[in-house]
Amino acid sequence: MTTASRPRHMIISVFVAFASFGAFWGVWGASVPRVQHQAGVTDGQLGMALLFVGAGALPAMLLTGRALDRWGLTVAAVAIGTLGVTGAGLALTAMNLASLCAGLTLVGATSGAADVAMNAVAGRAEKITGRPVITRAHGVFSTLVVLASLATGLASAQPLAVPFTAVALASLAACAFLLKTLPASVHGNDRTKTAPPDRRITPFVLIGVLGALAFASENAHQSWSAVFAHAELRTGLGPSAVAPAVFAGVVAITRFSIGGLKPDHARTVLLAGASTAAAGTAVIATAPTLLIAALGLAAAAAGTGVLFPTLLSVVSLNVDESRRGSATSIVTTVSYLGFLFGPVYVGLWADVVGLRGAMFAVAALAAALSLLAPALLRVSGFANPTHRSNNEAARSTPLSAGQQPCC
Repeated sequence: MTTASRPRHMIISVFVAFASFGAFWGVWGASVPRVQHQAGVTDGQLGMALLFVGAGALPAMLLTGRALDRWGLTVAAVAIGTLGVTGAGLALTAMNLASLCAGLTLVGATSGAADVAMNAVAGRAEKITGRPVITRAHGVFSTLVVLASLATGLASAQPLAVPFTAVALASLAACAFLLKTLPASVHGNDRTKTAPPDRRITPFVLIGVLGALAFASENAHQSWSAVFAHAELRTGLGPSAVAPAVFAGVVAITRFSIGGLKPDHARTVLLAGASTAAAGTAVIATAPTLLIAALGLAAAAAGTGVLFPTLLSVVSLNVDESRRGSATSIVTTVSYLGFLFGPVYVGLWADVVGLRGAMFAVAALAAALSLLAPALLRVSGFANPTHRSNNEAARSTPLSAGQQPCC
């Protein structure tokens, strides 16, 4: 592979990784009812079992950051391949509650590892190429979630293992491609000196807090939009079920549309996205008809869809390469807590004030992000992100000037 072709191949690698990740979760999302039936568990038992996804993901996400910093970006290839194989194993072995919980723990661990690793690869690609990669890569993920979900629905007459086996084969193919194209060394082509060590993690935790608010709002809509349409607007089960796909589709379109914006506009994108999400969610809360609710859902999707990729891009362009894995894992792990909490947050509010009131509570999350973003960006040192070399970053940013963000 020539030197000139490496950046292009790395960008392709990013899209391949995100496509594989999205395909897996699209298959899983469409297969949950069949997995529940095969395992013979009640709704309550299924809800408990799903907690094991987070239990497996959180420690794996933290460990993956260290693995990336030690062994390089090819960790992403192994994680992507392992996720597909683990999913196929779950489909074949989930025959009762115990095996379902065990399988979901492994799926959570491999998914968490893949999530951190592929975002680190995307950050590396964006930094060395100077091209917008992260937001568009997340758009690829959202697109494949929709496509894989629809394809799985069309193949519902086939045994449960069929779609999971197909995505496992695709994941292994992606793994082979990534092993061939990603740099084997930790620092890729960098010849610059890294900053002296420090153990600060606070700046990345602060960005992760913003990411948690973004993910909580996003997953609240993804998980509850169909329920809201059916319960509050009295739509049939068929039209209601389309709501999550519409949300994911708008998220994908938005990410592709604004993916070309430079990190210099990050603060504007965050404020505009959070404000749009809050306004859209308020429209949903007061919607008298399905059409009005759909317009609000589209606005909420467009607003939330840009938030986490923008935060990750800001961090990625301003972190020393030797600490990319650790930085990405901290931001992603803290943000993931919001992803887990979002649906629960809606449920708790719905019990007290109803689903419409819960939507106002979700709007409050986006409003809080818009209020907190300027202050937390400033305190963390990311208020004015720019695309700099490692040497420049080491001299001028508070995160690299003798201060390692993570151990």
